[in-house]
Order: sequence, then structure tokens, then C-alpha cells
Amino acid sequence: MSTRLRLSLWFVAAIGATLALCASVSYVYVSTRTLSEVDRELVAAARAVKADILALGDPYLAVENGLIALPPASLAQPALYYQIVRGNGSICARSHNLGSERLPLEVDVIALTLQGQSVIRTVEVEDGSRVRVVNLPLVVSNRVIGVVQVGHSLRDLDSARGTMVWGLALGGLVAVVAAVAAGWGLAGMIMRPLEDLREGVARILAAGDLQQRLRQPERLDSVGQLVSSINGLLDRVAQVVSAHERLGADVSHELRTPLTTIRGNVDLLRLGAADDPVERAIALDAIEVEVNRMSRLVADLLLAAQADAGMKLEKQPVEMDTLLLQVYRQAQTMAAVGSSGGERVSVRLGHEDQAVVMGDPDRLRQLLLNLVDNALKYTPRDGTVTLALHRLNGWVRVTVRDTGVGIPPEMQADIFKRFVQVDKTFSRMTQGSGIGLSIVKSIVELHSGSITVNSEPFNGSEFIISLPIITAMDESAAILCVPDAQKKELLDI
Repeated sequence: MSTRLRLSLWFVAAIGATLALCASVSYVYVSTRTLSEVDRELVAAARAVKADILALGDPYLAVENGLIALPPASLAQPALYYQIVRGNGSICARSHNLGSERLPLEVDVIALTLQGQSVIRTVEVEDGSRVRVVNLPLVVSNRVIGVVQVGHSLRDLDSARGTMVWGLALGGLVAVVAAVAAGWGLAGMIMRPLEDLREGVARILAAGDLQQRLRQPERLDSVGQLVSSINGLLDRVAQVVSAHERLGADVSHELRTPLTTIRGNVDLLRLGAADDPVERAIALDAIEVEVNRMSRLVADLLLAAQADAGMKLEKQPVEMDTLLLQVYRQAQTMAAVGSSGGERVSVRLGHEDQAVVMGDPDRLRQLLLNLVDNALKYTPRDGTVTLALHRLNGWVRVTVRDTGVGIPPEMQADIFKRFVQVDKTFSRMTQGSGIGLSIVKSIVELHSGSITVNSEPFNGSEFIISLPIITAMDESAAILCVPDAQKKELLDI
């Protein structure tokens, strides 16, 4: 069943239910109102007859002897029937328009009326028609001597009701047919923009061109907002596809270079370079460098995939000042190994406050080492890399500042994306993969922190990491939550 047909059926069902409710309310209201009018007319007529009887000299004798003159049928009240019943249940008098018939004498009604109650009932006569009858007690000297009955035929009222039912049914049927046509047309109007939207998306997918976009309607209604959302989704899909294409191209390029170097050196060794110790050492060193480069690239890709899948952290209280001191010492070693001779990058430890955060110490160390490694790669031999730690309003701020090549302003917003490099040529010279900073950002966010960068071309860069500090009470509570093996180590410290 199509959406248009479902909308049409819902519309018709709603219209039909509304019409049925209105017709039912109208029918009940008219019937009740008309019957109330009949009842008022009957009560007034019965009271008039009762007053005439009580005005006689001896009402009791008149009733017993049947000396009652009832009002004749008139053009004003042609359907009123009168009947006087004695206390013993026999008929005293009745109007001429009853002919040989009489108003029904229901034993329970007569009994209630003789007890002084007024009763109004609808009864059915011999010909099957209904008659509305009012029964009033005829009281003389606190004694009920008879019953005044006034009836009104409901034949015309029932006929009018039937006509009304047929009229409502016919009008409802016409309205439902009109509702079907209107609902189908309205559903078509509603579905037309959505159908155009579906065709537009299908056309884009069939063409395979993710640069195409849906035409934005002038009005920003629900359909316009949906078009905006789909266009935004297409933008995101295009970005993801482009990123995957770049990923494949970059990984292919990054792996092709070391593989080419390895293959070339292996060929040299086969051609006789293995016989010369110096050439053999040079070839093996080149192979080792490229293997290490490939290992780092594969490790970075694996870690990036773990971040995408939701990296699991083993959190515990971490003394950031102690961790920063360890990274500082390792950074000095990295700077020394990176320089084959002469000047080397100077690694300094700046201001250092004491601070404890809740985190995974291995991941936090990896985070800082990635930033240090990145700073060392892009800083000249006579440059400086400075590490510092500050406490500020419940947060710890770790900064890694260098005096390297810097980052152009237009690239700073994308520097934490994967395979984004300031200078690809320089990055390849320094064996960079373009993944490190994206891993840093993922680790920081997993620790509920943030990372920003301040940089100017040729004036160095400063990376600022902000992590929430835990108090001594939080630290005690956190120790109770870590595994027993780690808990003993923390308590010993």
C-alpha cells in the first residue's frame, strides 16, 4: 500500500468519524428536543383537563358516573388523545378521536399514578405505532380518585426521524465520496515534494556523483528542512568518501616508498653489495629505517582504527607532573637519537604544577609522546621544544611548545584530521604519516578533555591539552574502583 493511499484512507477515516459523530449528536439532540416539546405539550393539556374536572361541583361523583366533558380534537391539537381512569382502573371517559380504541392501561403505571406520582411513558398501540402518554393523578381532598391520561401519537415524529436518518446517511455518503476525492488530491499535494525528493536522491545515487545536491525550496518548511538535512548528509558522505580515497592514496604512497627502497637495497645485496661490508651495512641500515617507518605507519593505522571502534581505557588516578617528567626524559633521548651529530633540538621542562587526573596512564603517555615526536620532527636542529604543566580552575593544562616551521592559519582547523600534513614533502623526509595528531585528539576526547593549537608560520607551534583534575576525595573513591592488582600498586605509591 502506497503512502499516498494510506494518507488518503486516514483522511477519509478521520472525516468519516467526524461526520458520524456529528450526525449522531444531531440525531440525538433533535430527537430529545422534539420529545421534550411533546412532553411539555402533554403535561399542559393534562393539567388543563385536571383543572376542569376539579372545577366541577362534585369531582368524585362526576368521575364515578362518567360525567366528564373532554376537550374535542381541534386543528391546533389533532393528535392529542384524552382518557380518564377511575381509581379501580376502569375507564371513565375518553376523547372521540380514540374511536373504539383506548390508551393502554399499564398496571404499574396506573398503580404509581394512584399513589400520587406523575408518570410519562412511551407505549406501543395495536397498529404498531408509538404513543407518548402522560399520567397525572386526580386528587380531591388528599385522595386520588382517578388518573388523567393525555397521549400524543409519535407516528409523525418517528417518520421525521427516519427521514432525518436517511438524509444524514445520504449526506454522509456524499461527504465521504467528496472526502475520498479531496483526500487523494491532498495526499498527492503532500507527497509530490517528497516524491520529487525521492527521485532527486535516486538520480544522484544512479549517477554516482556525490557533488550533486537537491534543489533547495524557497520556503523553509518541513520539506525544506528535510532537503537541507539530506544535502548536509550528502556533504558528509562526500567528505567520508573523499577521505577514504585520500586514505587509500596516502597509505599506498607511504607504503610504496619504503617498499621501493627495500626492494632496491635487496637487489643491491643480490648484485654483490653483500660482499662489501660498508655497502652491506648501508643497505641494511636503509632497509631497517624503512621497515621501522612501515611499522610506525601500521601501528598508527591500527591505533586509529581502535579509536574509531571505541578505544577502551583502563582509568586510574594519574599524577600528571610525574608523567610529564618521564616524557621529558624520554624526549631528551628522542632528540639525541634524532641528531647524527652537531647541534640538536633542545628539550626543556618549563613550569610544572602538581595535578592528578583520572585517566589511562599508557594512553596519556602516548598522547604526550606523539606531540613531542611531532614537535621534534618539525623543529630545526637549533630549535627548542618546551614542556609545561599548569593548574587552572579545576583543569590541568599541558603545553608542548616548539620553535619549528609552524602551521599556516588555513590549516589549523584541519590539523587534527587524519593524513593532514603541513608540508607533505617535509613530512616524508621526517617519516611522518599524518595520523599522530588525530590519535592525540581521540585520546584527549576519551579523557573528557580538549586540545587546541596556537601557531604562526616559521614562528613555531603550541599545543595545549586541557584535562579535568580530580580532588583527593575523588582520588580515594577512584582507587576503590580499580582492579586489585592496580590498587595495590597505587596504594604502595
